Amino acid sequence: MTKKTESPRPEARLPKGLQDISSAEIRATEAMLGTIRSVFERYGFEPLDTPAIEYTDALGKFLPDQDRPNEGVFSFQDDDEQWLSLRYDLTAPLARYVAENFQSLPKPFRRYQAGPVWRNEKPGPGRFRQFMQFDADTVGAPSVAADAELCMLAADTLEALGIPRGDYVVKVNNRKVLDGVLESIGLGGEENAAKRLAVLRAIDKLDRLGMEGVEALLGKGRKDESGDYTKGADLAPDQIASVLAAISEGEMKLGDLGTAATGIGGEGLEELTGIAALIAAAGYADRIKIDPTVVRGLSYYTGPVFEAELTAPITDERGLEIRLGSVVSGGRYDGLVERFTGEKVPATGISVGVSRLLFGLQLLGKFKGDAVRGPVVVLVFDKDRLADYQKMVQALRNANIRAELYLGSSGMKAQMKYADRRGAPCVVIQGGDEKQRGEVQIKDLVLGAGLTAIEDREEYLKKQAEAQFAVPEADLVAAVRRVLDRHKSRSLVLSPYASSLPGLTRQSIPLAFTRSSEVTAWMPGSSPGMTSKR
Repeated sequence: MTKKTESPRPEARLPKGLQDISSAEIRATEAMLGTIRSVFERYGFEPLDTPAIEYTDALGKFLPDQDRPNEGVFSFQDDDEQWLSLRYDLTAPLARYVAENFQSLPKPFRRYQAGPVWRNEKPGPGRFRQFMQFDADTVGAPSVAADAELCMLAADTLEALGIPRGDYVVKVNNRKVLDGVLESIGLGGEENAAKRLAVLRAIDKLDRLGMEGVEALLGKGRKDESGDYTKGADLAPDQIASVLAAISEGEMKLGDLGTAATGIGGEGLEELTGIAALIAAAGYADRIKIDPTVVRGLSYYTGPVFEAELTAPITDERGLEIRLGSVVSGGRYDGLVERFTGEKVPATGISVGVSRLLFGLQLLGKFKGDAVRGPVVVLVFDKDRLADYQKMVQALRNANIRAELYLGSSGMKAQMKYADRRGAPCVVIQGGDEKQRGEVQIKDLVLGAGLTAIEDREEYLKKQAEAQFAVPEADLVAAVRRVLDRHKSRSLVLSPYASSLPGLTRQSIPLAFTRSSEVTAWMPGSSPGMTSKR
């Protein structure tokens, strides 16, 4: 007789490139989203929420890393054998929505949206497969005034989050300018589309790989530290030299690129001149700069492209300096809606890389979010009196105070440890004697924690009396509120977090943060998070 083979236990492990999110991180992100939303609302953008899953052909093939499975997206077939994919950004679903509802939408159509996106890319330090983006887009506005406005929106958003002028820069370029350069070196025409795209994707890695790395990708290719090989654009040495000259580091003067001054390149320079004039007139010229190194990796851009970086030095927990990359990015994509309608519909947008930006802000000490204590805990002294204790908890909740009943099976000592680990400001205790007298004991855990540091006996006894005291059961709510008021510097009363933040709603935070941006996501205490959409 053979023994029955038991099924192996599954290993408790996260899939690569994904992260769990703690309550503190969620609260910090909610607060940050509330600030971003308030700025976007001030600019007149309206909320929209599109599904996390779209038909694969609706999303299109625009991702930079074409060598990944499913070309960078997570895809599956439904029962009808239709291919579906998790969205890789919030822009492609917007294009589908606009095409589907074009006749009923106001033109221009201005929307914002926050939500998680997914990329089937190789995970690594600071690069995650799920991350959060917060986008603002204007559809139906051909003028570069819409692009200039988004650059100003990016600047205002960063300042609203506590980043002072001088500690960030918004950089602007135009895809048409680089197209002009590529035409001048013989890479024009549809037959060279793939090679032009390879050049753009090589340049987009400039902030991570430097000029030497980009030069390798413009040539035969490059092997990274892990041994993985990326095929290059296979340009000739003189072509590589022309491209590198066009993207040399530093602010670009609009007359510098003579090879781009005609044809498509001339159009790009003219648009950049218009953006520069609008930015100067609005008083943003000190924060928004023309920069030839900005190209963005997604292939659907057709004109101005922009990204914002934090310029203040950022170091990790080991003191090593980190280059965080872009925390806001975007550009014009006039052909994306046209894929559905056959008619050109101008569109432009930006995306805030929520996770990466929060990570950077926390490293800079500029954004910690509000400290939120745990709930008041009602302890269970007599297990046969659960109904009495539940009544106390409900009285506190009805008074809008965060409260919970201890639901475990441990004794009083373990219950006190539980309340301490929960960060409870105080506990409520009622044994048989207190019940007989119609009283409850309130123990202030915050005040009690500081008693051991008091050396003066009289002061100690006074504080001890304040840290634990009895009140009539009818005064429970008032007594607990006095304890909470004593420590009001930290949020103790339950006012649903979202309602206390400007414009923040439950709907604006889908999935309470299934996460991540251009495949990286934040995580405080982790590696530098994400790039933004685009």
